[in-house]
Amino acid sequence: MLKIENVRKVFNGGTVNEKVALNGLNLELKPGDFVTVIGGNGAGKSTMLNAVAGVYEVDEGSIFIDGVDVTKLPEYKRAKFIGRVFQDPMMGTAATMQIEENLALAARRGKARTLRSGITRQEREQYKEQLKILDLGLEERMTSKVGLLSGGQRQALTLLMATLQEPKLLLLDEHTAALDPKTAAKVLEATQKIVDRSNLTTLMITHNMRDAIAYGNRLVMMYDGHVVVDVSGEEKKNLTVEQLLNLFSQASGSNEANDKLLLG
Repeated sequence: MLKIENVRKVFNGGTVNEKVALNGLNLELKPGDFVTVIGGNGAGKSTMLNAVAGVYEVDEGSIFIDGVDVTKLPEYKRAKFIGRVFQDPMMGTAATMQIEENLALAARRGKARTLRSGITRQEREQYKEQLKILDLGLEERMTSKVGLLSGGQRQALTLLMATLQEPKLLLLDEHTAALDPKTAAKVLEATQKIVDRSNLTTLMITHNMRDAIAYGNRLVMMYDGHVVVDVSGEEKKNLTVEQLLNLFSQASGSNEANDKLLLG
């Protein structure tokens, strides 16, 4: 469903501030893979997601989504393949609109516009059922303005909106990092439910090593712009944080343990 082939991305090339963000990155995701991605600051995690989404044009290499070469496609043309949730809970919703209006926007994205106004009773019932998955009581607050919701509620709603049309690929860029631990756990539970229900192919960046082990069927660790650890199945399930740190040290040839790598 996703194939990243020998991708290289350099910022400020040829200057004293040159930074090689992606350095021969290779990664392949099968349909239904839920891959958690960890690594220290500057490892290239967010750059990888931005390259896949089309925010950054890569300098070398190719990117395929569901067999389609999207390497040269602009961001807006890749949007039909991708659902994305950012770290900031305020980015994915329209604060002055109601919950049901936000969901209607997401549900109708890319579809032909008509003169019909409002939300039908059938649509409203569908949105209610979708909101129940979040287990936050939002199905009883359909007409509430989104700006009145907490950060966690908004992020959960953003997650739902990003997956309403079942994208080919779901990109989660530290989507619980700005939330308190209890709310983050709730959003992660909702994430797992939504991904499992629709068998969505998912890339989730996290700084929390315990979350990286607990969620998904595969774990990837990045260092210096490429993948240095890739574990799945029983090997992933049986991992401990200590073992993961040892794997990182062996693969990177370094004993440096970024503070954020040890979070959780």
